Amino acid sequence: MRLSRYFLPIMRETPKEAEIVSHRLMVRAGMMRQEAAGIYAFLPLGLRVLRKIEQIVREEQDRSGAIELLMPTIQSADLWRESGRYEAYGKEMLRIEDRHEREMLYGPTNEEMITDIFRAYVRSYKDLPLNLYHIQWKFRDEVRPRFGLMRGREFLMKDAYSFDIDQAGAQHSYNKMFVAYLRTFARMGLKSIPMRADTGPIGGNLSHEFIILASTGESEVFCHKDYLDMAVPGADVNFDDAGAMQTIVDQWTSQYAATSDMHDAAAYGLVPVDKQVSARGIEVGHIFYFGTKYSAPMKAVVAGPDGKEVAVHGGSYGIGPSRLVAAIIEASHDDAGIVWPEPVAPFKVALLNLKQGGAETDAACEQLYRDLSAKGVDVLYDDRDERAGGKFATADLIGVPWQVLVGPKGLAEGKVEVKKRADGTREQMSAAAAVDLLTR
Repeated sequence: MRLSRYFLPIMRETPKEAEIVSHRLMVRAGMMRQEAAGIYAFLPLGLRVLRKIEQIVREEQDRSGAIELLMPTIQSADLWRESGRYEAYGKEMLRIEDRHEREMLYGPTNEEMITDIFRAYVRSYKDLPLNLYHIQWKFRDEVRPRFGLMRGREFLMKDAYSFDIDQAGAQHSYNKMFVAYLRTFARMGLKSIPMRADTGPIGGNLSHEFIILASTGESEVFCHKDYLDMAVPGADVNFDDAGAMQTIVDQWTSQYAATSDMHDAAAYGLVPVDKQVSARGIEVGHIFYFGTKYSAPMKAVVAGPDGKEVAVHGGSYGIGPSRLVAAIIEASHDDAGIVWPEPVAPFKVALLNLKQGGAETDAACEQLYRDLSAKGVDVLYDDRDERAGGKFATADLIGVPWQVLVGPKGLAEGKVEVKKRADGTREQMSAAAAVDLLTR
């Protein structure tokens, strides 16, 4: 992509309404624009990051055995009355009527709808276990939306829903999502720590929040230091092996880890002082097991092995891809701007022409642009007629992992300069070596 033809509305000044780092940097970097309180448009650069995150989430859900579908944003109030949540949910739910005065709502979550879909088609235990997920926009009318995407009203959510014949099967489904979440966040360059959590309006008796540590985190968390060095399961992990799944979950829940809401000072005090970690954290995922909370009132039943009908056991599992865009920035930035982990970066390489209009630099940049693009590398070519300092500032602000600087002085020696955004290291090398390095 040539920057001269791209839509990237960079802001040099910090927006007054932005209270936290991710909000400030996303607006300055031209990633999003506020359209109403807590409602944002994703601009092209932000959308590229969102799609990268969404794809990683999708790949790990698919790997675990979950099956993708797509449910609508608008739901019937009657479904929520069946579960008993319509009146109980509160003012966060946006309630509306259509032209026929039918009561509808903009879905804040989808337990009722997925249960309705399930009960319409599944009749036997032989069709279980089943885990269905979608990636869809949600709306929750927060009383005080703030902090940009961290506490918005409209947000993109991956929500999965598992169905099992009994508690043992549901535990295995829960464990599979637990492991899938560890892998999902690790692939985004994040170290997530699962912490026991309150079930809130979803309900149930088992829940974990996945927390990343960040100095600008929204809440205080407490955990054992060993979590920071635990190895995340590899791509070859067997999700069908119930014993292996339970072993991994046991390992990742064996030490103390709690948010401020669930913190037990006495239990934390038993952790050796040199192993105590008290820090700020950001929730990036939340999983729940809720048994028959929805299946019983909504009569989502299947015939068991003995032919008798039983209410299925359920769980729900959420990840907010739009919130993750902001969370990653909170965890990975510096004074100059965003520092994207490579798997979620909008572009892998920023190619900077330091003398736009110069015959040698133009030719070298065009060749590099063609060579990298031909090898499948996402390149943002800064071909604007602007001073070098402005190009450096833009590349640092938007956080592209690699920068290739092409200037007359280096070309005179047959070299270009390659900068790694994460640590600022620079190396002079030939253009061919740069292509080789960036396509490994």
